Amino acid sequence: MAREPGYCRHKSTGQAYVNLGGQVIYLGDYGTEKSKQRYNALKAEWLVNREAFKAKARSRRAESVGPTMADVCLAYLDHAETYYGPGTELKNLKRAVRPISELYSLSAATLFCPLAFKACRDWWLSDRKRSRQYVNKQMSYIRRILKWAVGEGIVPSVVLESCKCVAPLKAGRSPAPESKPVATVADSVVDATIEHCTAVVADMIRFQRIVGCRPGELVRITASMVKRSSDVWTITLIEHKTAHHGKSRTIYVGPRAQKILTKYLLRPADKVCFSPIESEQQRLAARHAARVTPLSCGNKPGSNRSRKPRTSPGDAFTAGTYAQSIRAACRRAEVAKWSPNQLRHNAATEIRKRFGLEAAQVILGHSEIGVTQVYAERDASKAIEVARMIG
Repeated sequence: MAREPGYCRHKSTGQAYVNLGGQVIYLGDYGTEKSKQRYNALKAEWLVNREAFKAKARSRRAESVGPTMADVCLAYLDHAETYYGPGTELKNLKRAVRPISELYSLSAATLFCPLAFKACRDWWLSDRKRSRQYVNKQMSYIRRILKWAVGEGIVPSVVLESCKCVAPLKAGRSPAPESKPVATVADSVVDATIEHCTAVVADMIRFQRIVGCRPGELVRITASMVKRSSDVWTITLIEHKTAHHGKSRTIYVGPRAQKILTKYLLRPADKVCFSPIESEQQRLAARHAARVTPLSCGNKPGSNRSRKPRTSPGDAFTAGTYAQSIRAACRRAEVAKWSPNQLRHNAATEIRKRFGLEAAQVILGHSEIGVTQVYAERDASKAIEVARMIG
């Protein structure tokens, strides 16, 4: 097995260099961040494909010309902060540029090529816990950044087109494991979890289990969105996952879900129905009721010595804090952890079983029925019945 190329010091000049297949490449002053970063990038490209590296080296230009990859990524993140807002998508994009930050931040964007693209992919693959789907998703973010940079005239189109030629990782043909599909969660597990939730979080779980909405939709519901003009209420969301595609999203609320939601409709029109502040008050009240220390000893309610608590509940839940509340309740209930997205799968599967795939598509708010099939598991009982009859 060939030895990994090392980061070396040239004694007479004090420069760092690396020897790649007999080709000595100087990296700049030894020990500097710039030289180490360039060494990591060149080594990564060398390990991906040595022949391609040699071909690239023969036609290499000076890397000091034009904007660097760091310039491109920072410009795109500034654009994304305005375009997407400070939400989950912006966090995903910041995570996706990590390999570029470590390997290519000082390299010219015009020299970003399929070899560099694969080196970034191998950076993600270095952690064996990352799934194939996850790695492909990160690389799609990098392609999105390059596409934006081409549209803005920052880099030539050949940079994007050449990286598009790198095929995504295929199932069974990469070292990355397959991600586990999101499955339904047993009703007994959900019921056990609810017993250890605050009343607000418990009602959120019950409501979502019935209507099948997304966690991000649930936490945005306000009283003003709820239309009660018929026996089935409707909730029209302005902000939702596919709003930027010009699509509408309506949640249909039947009698059982109405009973849960009614008590939360007395809030101001612009306030969310499910309040984390109220949930935290319920949690503290439950702790106080369960305390065994006499009130004459220890802290009394409202006498917390910490002037600035590390965290405080916001005006509204996020999909993340809602999921955290469920995970904490799972630990207290000593049941397997589950996520709120699994409740959506539960509702989809039940609706498909009773009313068909098209009904599940409408309730879930999918524009394509193929997406619904991912959420709604097939009812195996029908296949079993047919097999029993035909032998």
